[in-house]
Amino acid sequence: MPCLNISTNVSLDGVDTSSILSEASSTVAKLIGKPENYVMIVLKGSVPMSFGGTEEPAAYGELVSIGGLNPDVNKNLSAAISAILETKLSVPKSRFFLKFYDTKGSFFGFNGGTL
Repeated sequence: MPCLNISTNVSLDGVDTSSILSEASSTVAKLIGKPENYVMIVLKGSVPMSFGGTEEPAAYGELVSIGGLNPDVNKNLSAAISAILETKLSVPKSRFFLKFYDTKGSFFGFNGGTL
């Protein structure tokens, strides 16, 4: 159910993306309180991106979930995901936005239907 999409202007060539995906997946599942087997992480690199008028390393993310989000969870998710990006991709925490969407199951397609 939870889906985290991250786009960054950092090249992923030579980066261990598996460790980023794994760490992000377990973090999202734990903090939202959903089974990890329903968590999807999408990571796109080398996306043309400007933040604050510069093309220094930056990232943008959107997290969609059916429930499990609230101000405290969102704050913890923002801190955890930004820490992963800073450690693994050298994207400063101050150059990352994360937008949260809490949606209904009927607005989330899965397995040929909706949830």
